[in-house]
Amino acid sequence: MPFATSIALAVSLALSGSSAQAAKISPMPMPAEQTVEDYVREYFADEPVMIEIARCESEFRQFSKNGEVLKNRAGSSAVGMFQIMSSIHQPVAEKLGLDLNTIQGNAAYARYLYDKQGTKPWEADLKSKSCWGKTPVAKAHFAVNK
Repeated sequence: MPFATSIALAVSLALSGSSAQAAKISPMPMPAEQTVEDYVREYFADEPVMIEIARCESEFRQFSKNGEVLKNRAGSSAVGMFQIMSSIHQPVAEKLGLDLNTIQGNAAYARYLYDKQGTKPWEADLKSKSCWGKTPVAKAHFAVNK
């Protein structure tokens, strides 16, 4: 099943209130020798604005220097390379079979959010948006997605 189709099915099931269990999303596998940045660049090659968002949100880091999942310094529940608010998104991520604390799960859920809402989830943080929002990639994205 194509990725976009599996996302659409998952969203449809999640929003319909169907008694059937929501379809699971299968994250893209990550070879052991691949860096997080390379993984993000490959996973979002079709949506370069997401690469810029990961760069600005976390500098392509899923984990801190001490090996723990990267968390927002301001004390919010934002985690991982895309700084996804776990307090808001964890229940949906779990229904989709994703773990926000893993590289693959964080990226797959970022894809799910992007497919559903575009860059809106990352526009609320003005510091982050001022970083990625001024890039040529973001300007092109906003020109196409007005």
